[in-house]
Amino acid sequence: MKPIRTRTTRAIAVAIVAGTLVLTGCSDNGGDSKGKSDAKNQKDAAEQQAPVAYGDAAASNGPAEDVAGAKPGGFINVYMQSDLTHMDPGQIYVSDAGQFANLIHRGLTNFQEDEKGNLTVVGDIATDSGQSSDGGKTWTYKLKDGVKDDQGNVITSKDVRHSIERLYSKVIFDGPTFVQSWLSGNDYRKALPDGPYKGKHLPDSVLETPDDKTVVFHFSQPRPDLPQALAMAGYAVVPEKRDTKEKYDDAPAALGPYKIAEYKPGKSMKLVKNDQWDPKTDSVRHQYVDGYNFSSTIDQASQTKRLAADQGEAKNAIQFTDSVDPAQMSSVVGDANAKKRTIQGYQPYVWQLTFNLDRMKDKKVRDAITYAIPNQSMVQADGGRYGGEVAGGLLAPTLPNFDPEYDPFGKLKKPNGDPEKAKKLLEEAGVKEGTKLTYAYSNTPRGQAQMVIIKDALAKIGFDIQAKEIDRASFYEQVGKLKNPYDLYMTGWGQDWPNASTVITPVYDGELVADGASNYSHIDDPEVNALIKKALTQEPTEAAKTWEQAHHRIVEEINPAAPVYYSKQIQLYGSNIGGATYSTESSYININDLYLKQP
Repeated sequence: MKPIRTRTTRAIAVAIVAGTLVLTGCSDNGGDSKGKSDAKNQKDAAEQQAPVAYGDAAASNGPAEDVAGAKPGGFINVYMQSDLTHMDPGQIYVSDAGQFANLIHRGLTNFQEDEKGNLTVVGDIATDSGQSSDGGKTWTYKLKDGVKDDQGNVITSKDVRHSIERLYSKVIFDGPTFVQSWLSGNDYRKALPDGPYKGKHLPDSVLETPDDKTVVFHFSQPRPDLPQALAMAGYAVVPEKRDTKEKYDDAPAALGPYKIAEYKPGKSMKLVKNDQWDPKTDSVRHQYVDGYNFSSTIDQASQTKRLAADQGEAKNAIQFTDSVDPAQMSSVVGDANAKKRTIQGYQPYVWQLTFNLDRMKDKKVRDAITYAIPNQSMVQADGGRYGGEVAGGLLAPTLPNFDPEYDPFGKLKKPNGDPEKAKKLLEEAGVKEGTKLTYAYSNTPRGQAQMVIIKDALAKIGFDIQAKEIDRASFYEQVGKLKNPYDLYMTGWGQDWPNASTVITPVYDGELVADGASNYSHIDDPEVNALIKKALTQEPTEAAKTWEQAHHRIVEEINPAAPVYYSKQIQLYGSNIGGATYSTESSYININDLYLKQP
């Protein structure tokens, strides 16, 4: 889904760059340890494993079903602690930007979510979720009438083709690569190195636009997940005549219900209604409020304090992708008035301590560090039972066929690590006391909290950790460089849709080791690569077994990343916010249904 990296979220990433949290010494695990906890658990996560349905033309017709009691008017205040990572759709793979994309961008398809969180892929600017032929190798999309950008330009198939082809150019370095690689192979950039910018295009045998209303994708093998991939923000439309290449990230066109009116980088942004958006063409989004006022300088602790107090402008405010501050978790969940203004859900993200395999070459050392990590302390620093759960593997409980018993490093029995076993492995590996390791971390409260815990735990088994701070907005870009100078870094990843392929392929496929790619460990194992190729050609039931085999080899035989914890979400919103629900698709507040009770 994305990193927390959504990357839904970079996972899912999730990805995340998503919520950022502070270290806390509270010992009640995020709530009243004497009472019953209502924190989300793996049973709740299992409810998010339902397969995604593909909608027909009727399901894709707008307008979207009204939210009960919704009223028009007013502005919603959006609290963020730093700027968006990207606004150019082609660069969007992180959760904050993915959430933002729902407001201004549109693609061929989108996810429609019912009141129970079940997801259906519907046509967004397309008339349906797609028509497949040739055994799933060919997918045809027809465009709806009446879809325009905010300047009134009619969107045609040429704009869709341009949006796909620009992803091949070096202008785009930080987005999903599913569709490009499916069309042209993992070295897809070679097929169109300048993108569409010098007048060249992909051949009709790959991407065809026979008329202004038709787009046809041709693949060398069946691609049943294409409708879900195209629903990602990274494949939203960039109108050809509006494309400013690198500058597009600062001032993108709008096809959705809102457009950018003002933008002060690093400080604020104002969205207002896009009067060219036609609700009759959109079965997912609403345009209840007049706009959104984004503030990107409010840290997580301040967000929580303001929203819990619920005074003044905070009554009209929401947390965007940040969560309740762990240091204030007990007071929030213990206050009935505040708690009723929270949304909760199990996120698709798995936090993991990633090893740079170009530098961390000894598996015994990687295993030692994995055993030494105090997973429960990491959970505690992220909100306790409301923030996460100790992880046994690298696939989240939100994925179908999740195995809750899988725990090769014994973290369920020893959730705060096994330093003695770690020391023994280091002794066998001949590692000397005081060996230096460089640990990169994001300059967020969550990143700082994680750094303190990791540094302390690894110091206890003899390492001298050199902590290197990286700005939040560029963290994944920096650790995504092949020649990065770091040994270790914490990353979060979530599925892009409910299939293990969207975790194992982008993060652990050796053919995707490249600058800007999501294979942060640089794992390139022939057996894992072969299992990935095998699974991608199998029917779902057989593929599930192959993905499990690949997962076990990755965790047990290679260990490119130590599983740390599965992530949960709890967010606050003001008392004048209506329509607030948890979104299974985004793993945050459902931005599509919000309104103000008193505009």
